[in-house]
Amino acid sequence: MSRSRTPSDAIANALAANRLGVGAIVFFVMSAAAPLTVVAGVVPTGFAATGLLGLPIAFLVVGIVLALFAVGYVAMARQLTNAGAFYAYISRGLGRPAGVGGSWVALIAYNSLQCGAYGAFGAFGGPLVQKYLGVELPWWVLALLMWGLVGVLGVLRVDLNGRVLAILLTLEIAIVLIFDVADLVSPGPEGVSGAALSPDALFAGGVGALLVIAMTGFVGFESSVVFSEESRDPRRTVPTATFVSIAIIAGLYALSSWAMTVAAGPGNIVEMARKDPELPFTLAAERLGGTIADIAAVLLLTSLIAASISFHNTIARYAFALGRERVLPRAFGTTSVRTGAPKVGSIAQTVVGFVVIALYTVMGWDPLVNLFFYGGTFGGFGVLLLTTATSLSVLLFFARNPSGESAWRRVIAPILASAILMVFAVLATANFATLLNVPETHPLRWGLPIAYVVAFILGLVWALILRSSSPGVYASIGLGPQAASAQAGAAPVPPAGVKL
Repeated sequence: MSRSRTPSDAIANALAANRLGVGAIVFFVMSAAAPLTVVAGVVPTGFAATGLLGLPIAFLVVGIVLALFAVGYVAMARQLTNAGAFYAYISRGLGRPAGVGGSWVALIAYNSLQCGAYGAFGAFGGPLVQKYLGVELPWWVLALLMWGLVGVLGVLRVDLNGRVLAILLTLEIAIVLIFDVADLVSPGPEGVSGAALSPDALFAGGVGALLVIAMTGFVGFESSVVFSEESRDPRRTVPTATFVSIAIIAGLYALSSWAMTVAAGPGNIVEMARKDPELPFTLAAERLGGTIADIAAVLLLTSLIAASISFHNTIARYAFALGRERVLPRAFGTTSVRTGAPKVGSIAQTVVGFVVIALYTVMGWDPLVNLFFYGGTFGGFGVLLLTTATSLSVLLFFARNPSGESAWRRVIAPILASAILMVFAVLATANFATLLNVPETHPLRWGLPIAYVVAFILGLVWALILRSSSPGVYASIGLGPQAASAQAGAAPVPPAGVKL
């Protein structure tokens, strides 16, 4: 006989509901996308690595593809309110074993993105501290300061995190737009040229790598669904926040990358990006003065903090969803009675971050290249794989459970999105050495992609073990809040569309 649940028990096993509106979720999504970090890092890297001008068009193309994906994604979100997002959707579409495998891939990918931000903060912050304070600090000291801040915020109320992100993101986008206006008002030797906006600039050799690089700039767009259980009216809030975020990200990145080609000159942008990794700041200093460029450098650090807060919250909620369904230990499925935050998952991510910072410090590895660049690329690749698998899951879920959705939402859009995303995934794998900027013979060229294969297989095996050893736990995979009720004593009743 199961014990009765007290009100405090219920609170401690559920996320805090009705705390996030459309704006707050957009701030979480946009912060994960890290606009200033993308403009300062991904954009010049894209020009330098591919030698192509078509990055502005690539951002728009990827935005359209992701909007197409989001049609089915948010349609499924209307049917399933679950903080597990990719994990839950893959479980309900491709089956429970695939869902657990996907959850392990998700935890690795998001932790790679999160920990990469620590490395970048330490590497970028050191020169600023030395310039203004005259103190030379090792990268790991600054990384630990950021780590501590993110760890504390992670166990507090989610709406407090949202307010912090709102401030940081507003400043971040403001400086990006100031850069863009300055670049367009003071063009380079070729004037205000639209050469980078021509389709011819995109469709050339290396277009695969260019599209994948553009795709990395959108990482985080999918996290809107992670906060569905904490949102107000998730059937309306989550879809609106998702489409608004994709539109803002695509428009901002396309504008910024085009403005950069105008300032440098379409004929010079590739060479300048290869010679000057800090090209956006160099162009800003020439037009606005060194002070503005330094302010932007400080805001780059706050951009990294904002991204880290967002990823930390995402990871903690994935761990919560897995713990609630007892795929991970039960403790991960509990929340703080006071704040409603998934406390155990948050603390676990904080521990992982500390271990990574300590490991890189002891081994003497470069925090910028080995942690931020490699970690960000690896994490972004994992999110692309998960997005592709989720798109297929949406299609299969609605094939079994139409749920009153239109053919466009449940069939046509998911088919188109799945086909294009599979092409992106193949291109990313084929161009992975280019994305890492390493030779084809480098061990990471295949080592990192294979790591996801291994993680997926291990997760799949764990699911099969649960099926034989704990059939009740296995049966509740993907059920979200209903899993908690089932494990409190009620018999689990899988909703329509659940694939065994």
